[in-house]
Parts: sequence; structure tokens; C-alpha cells
Amino acid sequence: MKIKEIRDLNVAELKQKDRELGEELFKLRLRHASGQLESPAQMRRVRRDIARVKTIMRVKEVPEA
Repeated sequence: MKIKEIRDLNVAELKQKDRELGEELFKLRLRHASGQLESPAQMRRVRRDIARVKTIMRVKEVPEA
């Protein structure tokens, strides 16, 4: 997911996206543990997307001083 797409979302949509990505990461971890994950890079991509979403959520929730 591109940072531009994430910045266009509002806080409620960001929270929903964070939940979805968390669930996706959980499923990827299960597949990785059972040896069914073809590309471990998928986990890395999802972890980075989660970090991007949380960063933008923090920026939008904290009022600028």
C-alpha cells in the first residue's frame, strides 16, 4: 500500500485498515509456521504497511502545536 493512499484515509478508515492488516499478518504467520508460505517477503510487506498506517494515525490524532 502506498503512503499516498494511506494519507487519503480518515482516522476511522485507518483503524479499520490496521485491524485488517493485523488479521492478514496473523494468517501469514500461521501459514509460515506450517510451512505453506511461499514468500516470507509478504510478512515483511504487511508489517511495514501496519507501521505506515500507525504512523499516519498518530500524525492525524495528535494536534499540531
